[in-house]
Amino acid sequence: MATIEMREVKSRWYKRLGWLLLIWSGSVVSLAVVASLLKLAMYAAGMRIH
Repeated sequence: MATIEMREVKSRWYKRLGWLLLIWSGSVVSLAVVASLLKLAMYAAGMRIH
């Protein structure tokens, strides 16, 4: 029976930071899109700011 040797691979800090920034910026952009769509829907429903 063969055994599988697991090696822990540490990624570089800048790669992890890059993924963090990518995920964070993606969530900020998606939140902005959802907020804009809600604002557009409210404006279309007659809820205007006076």
